[in-house]
Amino acid sequence: MSYQALYRVWRPRTFEDVVGQTHITRTLQNAIVQEKFSHAYLFSGPRGTGKTSAAKIFAQTINCEHAPVKEPCNECDACRGILDGSISDVIEIDAASNTSVDDIREIRDKVKYASSAVPYKVYIIDEVHMISINAFNALLKTLEEPPKHVVFILATTEPHKIPLTIISRCQRFDFKPISNKAIVDRMQAIMEAENISVTSEALDTVALAAEGGMRDALSILDQAISYSEDQVELDDVLAVTGGVSQKVLTDIVKAMHEKDVEQALQLLDNLIQRGKDPGRFVYDLIYFMRDLLLFKSAPTLEGLLERARVDDNFHALTDSVSTQWIQDAIIQLNQCQQEIKWTNSPKVFIEIAILTITNRYHAQESTEADVDSEAVTKLMNKMTQLEKELTNLKQQPAQTNQAPAAAEKRRQPTRASKNSYKIPFERIRDVLGKAEKPALKQVHSQWANFLSKLKQANAPAHATIQDSKPAAASTDTLVVAFKYEIHCSLFLDNRETVESVLASVMDKQLTIIPIPDNEWTQLRTEYISKQDKPKDEEQGDPLVDEARKLFGDELLEIHD
Repeated sequence: MSYQALYRVWRPRTFEDVVGQTHITRTLQNAIVQEKFSHAYLFSGPRGTGKTSAAKIFAQTINCEHAPVKEPCNECDACRGILDGSISDVIEIDAASNTSVDDIREIRDKVKYASSAVPYKVYIIDEVHMISINAFNALLKTLEEPPKHVVFILATTEPHKIPLTIISRCQRFDFKPISNKAIVDRMQAIMEAENISVTSEALDTVALAAEGGMRDALSILDQAISYSEDQVELDDVLAVTGGVSQKVLTDIVKAMHEKDVEQALQLLDNLIQRGKDPGRFVYDLIYFMRDLLLFKSAPTLEGLLERARVDDNFHALTDSVSTQWIQDAIIQLNQCQQEIKWTNSPKVFIEIAILTITNRYHAQESTEADVDSEAVTKLMNKMTQLEKELTNLKQQPAQTNQAPAAAEKRRQPTRASKNSYKIPFERIRDVLGKAEKPALKQVHSQWANFLSKLKQANAPAHATIQDSKPAAASTDTLVVAFKYEIHCSLFLDNRETVESVLASVMDKQLTIIPIPDNEWTQLRTEYISKQDKPKDEEQGDPLVDEARKLFGDELLEIHD
């Protein structure tokens, strides 16, 4: 077979060919020229970003007959021998199939022998995270103090799986995903050298599908070349990758924004019927929405668009949609993307997402003005009411004994104004008597999840309880301490919703009793102090016990 894939033919042969990793290649070149390169390196990063290629170029450069140089000449016997694999001093090992301690011991035994054909013996261990812990331990000493003629280069896509003892013995270089522009420029140069005609739109789509990997980009481009006729067009790349054209994405977004459910669902069905990948469609739609939001927010950043091309239709769509609508749509699509990973019916979830975006936000926009007007009216009424109460307070004569009045007010919360919350002290004391620490811990462990679900279900209800915390819990009741007293009253308006969501999270029904935070602190202190009293003080006259039930401890004074 004479044909070779593009990524093999155009594999980097010099540091300059390693695209998008200047921060690494420049450092390595300077170290080689100054003859200050390390005995061990760790190259980490996503697939197809040049890790193994850079390792081979490094091995060629330090062994080139013209060394020290910044680039290998690729013409001397050493460079050509390393390229074609005829020099045994540069050893490339696939750690995925050489994971055992014995494999590493074999390396350790051979390290001490001098190189035969070139100055330095180089071990390139690819996917090094695959070897076992015992094998890593066998490599430790050799990696730390190898002979002067040996260099280790470890390459991996998952550096977090490598023991820190190994990482600390290496110079680490993190290869980053290659930018779409760098990928396009490299592919353009290759296509000119190969004398193949490719449109710019096709190259942009290939770069996006590659997700930062140069090797993946060349593989996709190779497929598109085989699929196309005389010239590689956008449709050829879309057919190979399963992507969706910008026109279809524009039409679907426009249909959703204009509340045309029938058109949006029909376009989706046509895509699926033509064999498009549902997951790829959602991916493309999210990126298209992202470009739409970016261009609408900052038109000068057109160069940062990754999926969209700025044409007349794109301009018109940008002018018609709002920033808030785009953000909400992206959130819905992202949730859909997570859900379709675990289902055999992805089309259903995409249809639900389209219906949600179309209908939910249509209702939201149609009532936005009414909601704002209603909120303003409520605030105005509240201010008027507060002003009247303030005037009445100023007209009342000053109390001669402020401290007893304040104490009396605390002790009689039930005689409050209609805007205050009446705290059920006796019910809370009863809960404290039955409270269990495991029950409270269970609520605490699920509280963040509960708040998140409540926010999705009912935002106003979430707003009333977000500044609260679980204070005490029994098997069927939960005392919640609220930061502000007014939130206790507002909570009562949403009690059924809140308790329903909490029941779904906890798998049991809990009755919530709200209490202001400052009152809770006082009540808890009082309860604890009573629990510390001797039991003979707690056991009293039946008449006293009955009085305590009727009036509470606040108003009760016992004299011998």
